[in-house]
Amino acid sequence: MSNACAIRQARLDELPRLTEIELDAFATLAEALGVIREAHALPHDLLRGSLDAGLLLVAADDGDCPVGFLAVEEIEGTLYVIELDVCPDWQRRGVGRRLMSAAIEMAQQRRLSALTLTTDRYVPFNAPFYASLGFVLPSVEAVPHFLKKKLDHEIAVGMDPERRVAMVLTLKR
Repeated sequence: MSNACAIRQARLDELPRLTEIELDAFATLAEALGVIREAHALPHDLLRGSLDAGLLLVAADDGDCPVGFLAVEEIEGTLYVIELDVCPDWQRRGVGRRLMSAAIEMAQQRRLSALTLTTDRYVPFNAPFYASLGFVLPSVEAVPHFLKKKLDHEIAVGMDPERRVAMVLTLKR
């Protein structure tokens, strides 16, 4: 299997494939967290919003089939990472890093101040991965208000407050 994949804008007819990727990737995360949870995926209207804004990227294999995706949205001068998922067969091959690099370029082209996200503090392909790209854990006072609200919501719906963190990658202007 080739490691080659192209990063491009997603197409509307690919939304069901992106849901499949997210559900498959969830199994890897659940195993890493040591939890048994019902898998869930982003609603298609949320993916459609990213798509319509030009903010839904896919990594496509040699046959142009998506093997990973990144959904982001522009919030308060930042690019917020809604979801990043890669098919289990394509994980640990640089696909997520390439998608994130494309998002960083996108944020720079839009002249945004930062990329932001929430993630798990301990899973190696979560916070440690983002830290390897330059994301940092901001002080409590430095977390943007919208990001604090997203974190609070995640905790309110059952995510572990000891594990969930906000991260920020400040872009040079």
